[in-house]
Amino acid sequence: MTYARWLRLNRSMMQLGAEAGGVMALRMMKLAAGGPAASAEAERMVSEKMQAAAELQGRIWRDAATGASLLTPARTVAFYRRKVRANRRRLNG
Repeated sequence: MTYARWLRLNRSMMQLGAEAGGVMALRMMKLAAGGPAASAEAERMVSEKMQAAAELQGRIWRDAATGASLLTPARTVAFYRRKVRANRRRLNG
């Protein structure tokens, strides 16, 4: 992996961390409010994580089988950033 690729991956990982922190704050506010919406959010949070892990595992195996393992780290971060952005849009809306 080239130096430039490592820098891009590093930047993307830092952005993911910042974005995920924002989503965590939004979720904590929703959970703190209590009620049925909080319960539904807690269930959704767990099921989303399980589904994402299963989907990502398949993608990693596909990358390994096709010789694209070098792309797996960047693809993984991009995958999670899409999930985090979707949650941010949903929780803000």
